[in-house]
Amino acid sequence: MHMRYDPFTDFDRLWRHFESVPGAGQMPMDAYAKDDEYVLTFDLPGVRPESVDITVENSVLTVTVERPNEDTDGVNWMVRERPTGKHSRQVKLGAKLDSGSISANYDQGVLTVRIPVREDAKPYKVSIGASDNTAIEANATS
Repeated sequence: MHMRYDPFTDFDRLWRHFESVPGAGQMPMDAYAKDDEYVLTFDLPGVRPESVDITVENSVLTVTVERPNEDTDGVNWMVRERPTGKHSRQVKLGAKLDSGSISANYDQGVLTVRIPVREDAKPYKVSIGASDNTAIEANATS
């Protein structure tokens, strides 16, 4: 009996496994679009608000946080999964977003970043002239 072997099947299975397991120090993030803005939420338990830094450079939003090391003198760790130290996460911003009007709020360990859509990137109505000098409105989408 002849069996076909596809090396990419095993690779795909392994890749799907790693995609579903958050890496050490990774900041879990949700991102969604609602109305005229995009919203990013990051889980940052145990991080002080003054330890959160958000920057935008070359259309890349970077969230950097620092979670201090706990006093571990005399501690014999059984499991240590909570990351400490400095961590960052980057998100590429699309051209239709207004990076100059980003706002952020930090509440109960959750950082919420709101990125509005640029005014000139929003859908608008276009007036269409007719040969009998009446105007017809049509929807324009971008």
